[in-house]
Amino acid sequence: MRIFITGATGFVGAAVVGELLGRGHQVRGLARSDQSAAALLARGVEVHRGNIGEPASVVDGLGGIDAVVHTAFDHDFSRYEENCRSDERLLETIANTLEGSNTPLVATSATTVTTVGHPATEEEDARPENPRSASEKILRHATRGLPVSIVRLPPSVYGRGDKAFIPALIALARHTGVSAYVGDGDNRWPAVHRDDAARLFCDAVEQARSGVRYHAVQDEGIAFRAIADTIGAGIGVPARSLTEERAIAHFGWLGRFVTIDAPASSAKSRALTGWIPRENCLLETLETDGYFVGLEHGGE
Repeated sequence: MRIFITGATGFVGAAVVGELLGRGHQVRGLARSDQSAAALLARGVEVHRGNIGEPASVVDGLGGIDAVVHTAFDHDFSRYEENCRSDERLLETIANTLEGSNTPLVATSATTVTTVGHPATEEEDARPENPRSASEKILRHATRGLPVSIVRLPPSVYGRGDKAFIPALIALARHTGVSAYVGDGDNRWPAVHRDDAARLFCDAVEQARSGVRYHAVQDEGIAFRAIADTIGAGIGVPARSLTEERAIAHFGWLGRFVTIDAPASSAKSRALTGWIPRENCLLETLETDGYFVGLEHGGE
């Protein structure tokens, strides 16, 4: 298959590119910059120049494509709601372009769009009040004959090159001298290794089911205190409980995420696709894979 991928040089997207190439597919990757284009060419990937903020520039690259995988997302959390609406617009433009072609489209969302406090399943609809749910509106095109599916990612997608939540927590603990959690820290985070997530994206595009949501989840729900304890032990600072009031000042932009209790199941995804995570779990990876020796300064 000839597959177009957005976010092709991003943390998850680059892993998807590697998995697609390893399975014998041809890949065309979206690149915004000269640096990204060079990185894709070095991997044997065809380059299409464009910007996710300009949907027309993206759909110009869809000619001759057998499938589309959309992993790109602007993670500037100061503009989170705006970025979610922008993602919806881009996906709608892509879907309208593909309509009538029977071209599989695999988009990306988050497990946290469902109701929190219990293990979320793939059958659960996204809550409209969650901004990220905007990306899942694309599923309505399944009723119009387009084979569109969603891969939901957990809060922690980890592995070498990680620059997201876990490295931010490590950097904060180094800066403050405390690896903090809120209250008793029993709120749960699901997690998946980037390489395992990439395998599920590839399964989804190859199997081309329509109207299906997948959960790329290995660890169903790790107590946040266990993450804080592991970080504290790894960099030699104490793990400490904070009240919700103190946590607001301590965590800054991370504060909206560290108290989420959002476990998630991937039972249906495994049954449908045969996907089985192969990599170490999050806590094992933190201890063995370089997170405490400057991984937060790693690549894209």
